[in-house]
Amino acid sequence: MTGSQGSATHPGATTRGTALVTGASAGIGRALAREFAANGWDLVVVARREERLQALADDLGESYGSDVDVVPMDLAEHDAARDLYEEVTDRGITVEALVNNVGAGVHGPFHETDLERQLDQVQLNVRLPVHLTRLYLPGMVDRDAGIVLNVSSMAAFQPGPYLAGYYASKAYLLHFSEAIAEELRDTNVSVTALCPGPIDTEFQERAGQEAPAGGSYSNTSEGVAEAGYRGAMAGETVVIPSRRMKLTYLLSRLAPRSLARRAARRVNADR
Repeated sequence: MTGSQGSATHPGATTRGTALVTGASAGIGRALAREFAANGWDLVVVARREERLQALADDLGESYGSDVDVVPMDLAEHDAARDLYEEVTDRGITVEALVNNVGAGVHGPFHETDLERQLDQVQLNVRLPVHLTRLYLPGMVDRDAGIVLNVSSMAAFQPGPYLAGYYASKAYLLHFSEAIAEELRDTNVSVTALCPGPIDTEFQERAGQEAPAGGSYSNTSEGVAEAGYRGAMAGETVVIPSRRMKLTYLLSRLAPRSLARRAARRVNADR
């Protein structure tokens, strides 16, 4: 098992189809798109940067023979989920796997941060995956086959001073995923929350963070994507990719919440 905290009774898809991956132009999203393509899936890749998406589509088509649809879109827009759903539907594409990967973080004392960036963070990390899941899940349930893979974070397991909104949004996504997974336990539709630790991606730069002290990252985008894909295919509900992060999770369950808050404050204040 891949750091599972409970598994669905029936794994999601048993045959390959089309996976929709948000935030596919870089980092974990790009690695997840590659992982799905390497395992025989066609793809819909979504992000703002069309040139990066097209380069990815060309690469995956050449390397794995995948059909890759490119949808350039700013997912921070309020109606992005509905617009994306309608665009994909108009192209005649059935989505068998929904990968909610795109996300944002805002670093700093909450009362000093930019309000619009905080609201964009809620849109990308909470509202968008909730909306997309609600749009795509009925079709999966009707077909009695499908996968939802939500990229949460180890941040979901505790409060995070100086990244307050980010930690809270990832906790929402984790609990949302676990609850729906349980609702669907007696179906062939699975919901998986992927909870990686720190990774060297563009996320830190966009959030206004420096790298972790000493450049210490728990995993690579490729390792996280591989673990997330395996877990989703197995119908696991929660996937923690790194052994180090699994240990961190177990220790956090034992520590008083006040101690966890102070530890997170020290770590995040130094970035």
